[in-house]
Amino acid sequence: LTVFVYAKLWRRSGVLTDIEFYELRYSGKAAAFLRGFRALYLGLIFNVLVMGAVSLAAVKFGEIVLGFPGWVTLTIACSITLAYSTLGGLKAVIITDFVQFTLAMIGSVWGMFYILGLPEIGGVSKLISHPNVTDKIALIPDLSDPNLWVPVLLVPLAVQWWASYYPGAEPGGGGYIAQRMFSAKDESNAVGATFLFNVAHYVLRPWPWILIALSSLIIFPELEDIKNAFPNLSADKLGHDVAYPAMLTLLPSGLLGLVAASLIAAFMSTMSTQLNLGASYLVNDFYHRFIKPDASEKQLVLAGRLFTVVSIVLGGGLGLLLTSAGQAFTLLLMIGAGTGLIYILRWFWWRINAYTEIVAMVSSLIIAFYFNFVNVGLEGWQKIIIGALLTTVIWILTTYFTPPDDEETLRNFVKKVNPGGPGWTKYYDGVSSEPWPVPKGILSMILGCISVYSFLLGVGQLL
Repeated sequence: LTVFVYAKLWRRSGVLTDIEFYELRYSGKAAAFLRGFRALYLGLIFNVLVMGAVSLAAVKFGEIVLGFPGWVTLTIACSITLAYSTLGGLKAVIITDFVQFTLAMIGSVWGMFYILGLPEIGGVSKLISHPNVTDKIALIPDLSDPNLWVPVLLVPLAVQWWASYYPGAEPGGGGYIAQRMFSAKDESNAVGATFLFNVAHYVLRPWPWILIALSSLIIFPELEDIKNAFPNLSADKLGHDVAYPAMLTLLPSGLLGLVAASLIAAFMSTMSTQLNLGASYLVNDFYHRFIKPDASEKQLVLAGRLFTVVSIVLGGGLGLLLTSAGQAFTLLLMIGAGTGLIYILRWFWWRINAYTEIVAMVSSLIIAFYFNFVNVGLEGWQKIIIGALLTTVIWILTTYFTPPDDEETLRNFVKKVNPGGPGWTKYYDGVSSEPWPVPKGILSMILGCISVYSFLLGVGQLL
């Protein structure tokens, strides 16, 4: 949806960050407050949670593969990441992302082929016929237990894609995806780059992980096997997400070094992206907008570097406290549950206002913390669905009980972005309306999803 509908709209908006969009779309003090609040909310709270989850993966990798305590791994990796993130800016991050993605793919694919060739695995054909694996690879999952198939099939397809704000998969675009679209040369490049990202992210990257994960079911059938193999692993870090680094210890020294370098590169790529995004929010949308509007370029750069240091320290510290990737993933989904539909509709419905977003963010945050820290006896997927429904009802009521934005702001938005559609009919006086992109965009989205999933399954068939 972001590729075929929103990429062009983001480019037309002409904003520097997706948070700057708020004062283009909304009016008054509420819009200014939303911009500042959202900058702190995403730049600090949400960004630190994402970096904490990434840091947790680095901690587990370091303890198993390198034999380093978590704090040592993070100190080394974060220091290097911090150096080039603060000195180079977005261009440096994009260039290093490309190099690091290439290195990560080479390492993961090479490691995958070596592990598949181990005598215990015996190649792909023996892998998929192994009794530990056969019940894990069915295209149609076992429907007898809803706790197995609902969270991984039904919730993502029916709820998550439109209801939850999640980094890299924001409904309507946002975050570092929007940041990359802003930096594209034109609308066509923005669309093409975003589509290429989806292909690389969902088609190319997953299969080495998937096949190594399936192989781990043969080498380490139970968590107890991993515990026995790595007695020095911290008890609070033992979980299913350590199976991948555990499998990497089976690689020979030279190849292990390459794969380790590729994973470190992937870590630094993700962290640098989040650091640059968070700093842009905190500097452009908070510090420069509200604290020091007359700040010089030198002061803005210094503020950005300071925010970057604070963010990486908090993110790394959180990574040492978290215990499982699933815990962090569920928390991130719940914090954004119910807000996603706003980010889809705000481009096409004039009635959504700043109060809609403020109330939605606060509601989802309160509901998420309640479900995570109060034992309500619900499964994770049930919490996400209930949280999304409650938040959606709350923001819809808020939209109708609060005043709309002023006419001038809405007309200026339509004139600049020209989103089209029935939601802006009364504001199209004097503006040449283009055909509404949504029907064609939804069709393209469906075809694009089918293509991506077909490529994903096709690569698996070739392997």
